[in-house]
Amino acid sequence: MKNRFATIPEADEAPSEQCVTDYDHTHLKLYARLLDAERENASLIEIAEILLGIDAVSEPERARRVHASHLERARWMTEHGYRDMLARGLP
Repeated sequence: MKNRFATIPEADEAPSEQCVTDYDHTHLKLYARLLDAERENASLIEIAEILLGIDAVSEPERARRVHASHLERARWMTEHGYRDMLARGLP
């Protein structure tokens, strides 16, 4: 059964542009949940399964890569991206 709370990313790599993209708008909930999971010290196995839809046991490198990319983008959004969103208007 699919986890109804999952916010599975559409790509293994989050955007790297220095402006907020459509992908970012679509994945704001995922970014927030990744930051929450980090604050709660959730395990990569839990994060990968629940938030990313990846089996970290069978795909450990992919789970690490997808998690790192999207967590980095989530941090960028809190430090820089929000300014772009405020200037352009919230989704």
